[in-house]
Amino acid sequence: MLREPLESGKITVSRAANQAEFPARFQLVAAMNPCPCGYLGESRCHCTADQVRRYRGKVSGPLMDRIDMLVEVPAVDKTLLRSRAQDASAETSEQVRHRVSRARQRQIARQGKANNVLEQKEIEVFCPLSDSDYQLVEKAITRLGLSARAYHRILKVARTIADLAASDDIRTSHLSEAIGYRRFESVGL
Repeated sequence: MLREPLESGKITVSRAANQAEFPARFQLVAAMNPCPCGYLGESRCHCTADQVRRYRGKVSGPLMDRIDMLVEVPAVDKTLLRSRAQDASAETSEQVRHRVSRARQRQIARQGKANNVLEQKEIEVFCPLSDSDYQLVEKAITRLGLSARAYHRILKVARTIADLAASDDIRTSHLSEAIGYRRFESVGL
């Protein structure tokens, strides 16, 4: 029997009179097709909106609630597959690594830990919002039917987006982007 929530960073396995505790910190990265046939938005897709909703509904709400970011990745244009030219404005992997490293340093300097492991009371301290931004989140919670868990995840993701932008404060643009990552149900419909 497993007895710890996913967020605890540990798992306890109980068998008969024995218990064993194991570390269980992990990062879940998952993928699924946008619809049953996999071609949503293309002319070859004949899935109805109801079929898409049923297909996406197979992933449980409690599991979806624990996923921080839901991102649609569109198909790559066939012409780009043959092209060896690189977009000059795109960041290199080295630039991204450096930006992520600096964001993590900001987090450790500010609060002694990464944003993803902030607890509820720490979120209140390190993820303050303006009154208008609180109203934006409240509107998103109502409109998207989000839970308290999703609310806290939005704040942690917004704090991380602000850190990546080297911003001391969470701005409306950071919060809006974080909310956008919770809009799975409406993507592609």
